[in-house]
Amino acid sequence: MKTIAKIYTDFPEKFGIPRQSGLVDLPGRIVFEKEYRNPEGVKGIEGFTHLWLLWHFDVPETDGFNATVRPPRLGGNETMGVFATRSPFRPNPIGLSSVRLERVEFTEEGPVLHVSGADLRNGTEIYDIKPYLPYADSHPDAACGFTGGTEDEPLEVSFAVEIPAELKQKESTLTKVLSLDPRPHYQDDPDRIYGMAYAGYNVKFKVNGRLLSVVGIQRL
Repeated sequence: MKTIAKIYTDFPEKFGIPRQSGLVDLPGRIVFEKEYRNPEGVKGIEGFTHLWLLWHFDVPETDGFNATVRPPRLGGNETMGVFATRSPFRPNPIGLSSVRLERVEFTEEGPVLHVSGADLRNGTEIYDIKPYLPYADSHPDAACGFTGGTEDEPLEVSFAVEIPAELKQKESTLTKVLSLDPRPHYQDDPDRIYGMAYAGYNVKFKVNGRLLSVVGIQRL
């Protein structure tokens, strides 16, 4: 498969990225590779509000096929079939995300798609882009299997430090990301300080019960 584009977001690392697309209105810029920058390739795309992205999971190669994985939402203590999960550790490292198309920008380097709701790391390679069709792709009565009821209520987020001016305009997005609890679900140490790379800063926080406290924000 060929990489047709790359997406650029505020997350240089996996830690902290929302676990599913659409949970947070995280902005992203999709820039096409040189071979695919013909404006004709996106003709008509502005008529759709949402897009499907097929992309490359950047995970270490494994030896052989592992039929089961340990979903983080189950605390890492139970196994499920790999094809019953969205784990990145699968035979082909292909991700699928639904994002909102905010606008199309035409530049000297070709069309750029501005999207929101991305759950992709900065620089992720994209294999394909397809329009989201609500009459065919939306299933309100769909069952959610073992994931039903596993989503926690959002955490309360407080800032014990001042937010830098450069980050102030992204405060609401940052707060939403933190409220979803970026920690692995098997960790619950109220004294442990975590660091999350976001928009050029290292955001340090700790969690006690349902309260997440930001204790430091430093430039990377």
